[in-house]
Amino acid sequence: MAGKDDAHDGGCRDENAFIARQFEAHRAHLQAVAYRILGSRSEAEDAVQESFLRLMRAEADEVANLRAWLTTVVGRVCLDALRSRKSHRHEPLELEAEAVATEEGVDHDAVMADAVGVGMLIVLETLTPPERVAFVLHDLFNLPFEAIAPIVRRSIAAARQLASRARRRVQGAGTRVEADRERQRELVSAFLAASRRGDFSALLALLDPEVVLHADATAVAMSQARAGAGTPMLTREIRGREAVAETFKGRAQAAQPALIEGETGLVFAPGGVPRVVFDFVVEQDRIIEINLIADPAHLAVLSVRMGA
Repeated sequence: MAGKDDAHDGGCRDENAFIARQFEAHRAHLQAVAYRILGSRSEAEDAVQESFLRLMRAEADEVANLRAWLTTVVGRVCLDALRSRKSHRHEPLELEAEAVATEEGVDHDAVMADAVGVGMLIVLETLTPPERVAFVLHDLFNLPFEAIAPIVRRSIAAARQLASRARRRVQGAGTRVEADRERQRELVSAFLAASRRGDFSALLALLDPEVVLHADATAVAMSQARAGAGTPMLTREIRGREAVAETFKGRAQAAQPALIEGETGLVFAPGGVPRVVFDFVVEQDRIIEINLIADPAHLAVLSVRMGA
């Protein structure tokens, strides 16, 4: 019996050692991703270590492409770290960046050899956490938006918008970024007003012909439970501006403007507690996508500031 237990323990040790060797083959890549997102070597190392721990806890069938899986995990860990940083300000960025740039005698392979400069880090600090993650993963590591979207828990179009705004900020087009945000604020405000007064024509004018409304499972269930109270009946996806306009015509009476991850959106928040977030994606002066988020776990990680 003891022999069987020893054999089992030995098998586990061999499997763990094999996983560890696979992980080490991707460590430099993960360190590069985490450092460029966070701008802090110590935080990057913590994020990479957390991704290793999650790998050790994962089921084998979860990991078809190890590099992609680990990149997704470290991206999520970094996003959480950025959000935490916004709530608890830490050591000044300039000091930490200088320490990375001037430290002697440390072997960090290509990760630290191509360190992000202080100026870039300062610009990245002006981005929202999802913008920063989307920009770094797409523009610096060529990760497709299909892979970035689940990391930032947004649609593909929304992830693309995040990276686009971040890119313009990094390139020094801050005025245009602010103009984009002001235009989104105007469109969302006009959408809310048209929805409340039941102005179908005004809603159509604000929506792209191919606009899509996404609702998560919780939002769909809420609409079904409140159908008799005038709540629009939702499905997981509604396409086309006529259908979307009809869904919102005469609605949104209790919604109010809010900043959702730094972007203007709407929120239904009875008693000041967000229950449903309306996340908008805008392109070329039209609303191309609306995402209704009601899942409590998702709401818990979103930055929502009412009164935008």
